[in-house]
Amino acid sequence: MTALPLQVIDNFLLNYHIGHALVVVFALVMLASLPLRSRKVLALNTLLFGVIFMVTPYQMVESILFRLGGLGLVIVAPLLYVTAD
Repeated sequence: MTALPLQVIDNFLLNYHIGHALVVVFALVMLASLPLRSRKVLALNTLLFGVIFMVTPYQMVESILFRLGGLGLVIVAPLLYVTAD
């Protein structure tokens, strides 16, 4: 078994930051909650990640778009929760 040199892994990860990781985790959580077929669970996950995006320090995400996306999620989540069955 050959292991990847650490420089290759490091060069790959240098292009990403915590904002990208949060987007990937958000997508995975949403996909994992789809089999539950509950819009309330989707709304709570959306609200949670919206708050996480908004409170993440600016130096860690390096873009205002993640904060604006978090604000959008915080606005949309209660609408999803109220319209859930």
